Amino acid sequence: MNNETELELKKCTILSSMIDNKYRAQIPEIVDMVASSCSDKKCFDHVDAAIIPSRESIVEIINLIKDILFPGYFGDQTVDRSVLSYHIGNEITELFEQLSKQITNSIIHDCDRYEEECAECVESGQEETLKFLRKIPQIRALLASDVIAAYGGDPAAKSYDEIIFSYPGIFAMTVYRSAHELHKQGITVIPRIMTEYAHSLVGIDIHPGARIGEGFFIDHGTGLVIGETCEIGNNVRVYQGVTLGSLSFPKDERGQIIRGQKRHPTIEDDVIIYSNATILGGGTVIGARSIIGGNVWITRSVPPDTKVVIEEPHLIFKEKH
Repeated sequence: MNNETELELKKCTILSSMIDNKYRAQIPEIVDMVASSCSDKKCFDHVDAAIIPSRESIVEIINLIKDILFPGYFGDQTVDRSVLSYHIGNEITELFEQLSKQITNSIIHDCDRYEEECAECVESGQEETLKFLRKIPQIRALLASDVIAAYGGDPAAKSYDEIIFSYPGIFAMTVYRSAHELHKQGITVIPRIMTEYAHSLVGIDIHPGARIGEGFFIDHGTGLVIGETCEIGNNVRVYQGVTLGSLSFPKDERGQIIRGQKRHPTIEDDVIIYSNATILGGGTVIGARSIIGGNVWITRSVPPDTKVVIEEPHLIFKEKH
């Protein structure tokens, strides 16, 4: 490299550094602008507030729960029955440590005394975690009924293992059934993070407050929406794109949404709801053993043993030219 080339390279380096510094010098001003915007009550921040549950930790908790609910199916190690208690013991201990911490954070966040060290909140977090852990056999039994329903309702299923490993509906129900128990215990934030995480992965949106009986089969499932106050009986089958939603949102005299009322439909036992059907309203009841055809829009109750379908459209067949 000759002296002239070396000099040109040095000039370029200096010029590049000057330009870089020129723009970087504006960053402190931007930092001040963003920090000042946190004083604007129209915007949101979580500064000077209690710690909230960690989404990342809750994803880890979901994976732990999945391993415990279906021992031997997931994870990197083969589980031998002779060491099953040891394996489950390790996982439940780990789940207790992680979940109790996040439940405690949720309780502290809701506690009016969150600026103080609240021993009661910590104790409540551990009690609620143990309460959830005791429900695991019950959750396993419900999920087993869902797996059996999937096998019985899908001729493409080759085995129970295939369903547990690969069906998005079973993953969504695994997360939902766990989140639902936490929701019933009055735990805030965490159940919704759990079901929205499942929603983000498989496109199945089940609110943790919904009540779903045993033997629930989601076939395909993409785009399924089940609202907070839905009540679903036993042995119900739904397909992709089904919406079990709210017809309207009742409001008070100030125009604020009235919360806590039943807004979503009731689906009785042994109902089948085909793809893209929309069923709305807290007073809407789909009677037992009814069949709801694809693409229908229902806002009133349907008696038991009823088939609801759209009138067959008039199709036009033309020869290709």
